[in-house]
Amino acid sequence: MINTGDQLMCTNGNAFFVEGQIYTVGNIVNKKFFEIYIDNGEYWYATKDSNGIYVRFNSLQGKVSDARFVKVEFQARA
Repeated sequence: MINTGDQLMCTNGNAFFVEGQIYTVGNIVNKKFFEIYIDNGEYWYATKDSNGIYVRFNSLQGKVSDARFVKVEFQARA
């Protein structure tokens, strides 16, 4: 489950998201979409489904350049 404030690491970047960078989940829009904030205060709509967590980028030429993410799970130190 994705919640506001969760941290996501980009595992497959593109022109908008940098591979290895950590991004923060913003508002939950509905059951399918949530916001991922980028550095300049803007956000993109992301989704989590059976294909994982991603932001879909479709161009007019039919090319897809998805950015993919994994949720960062923090563990308490002993």
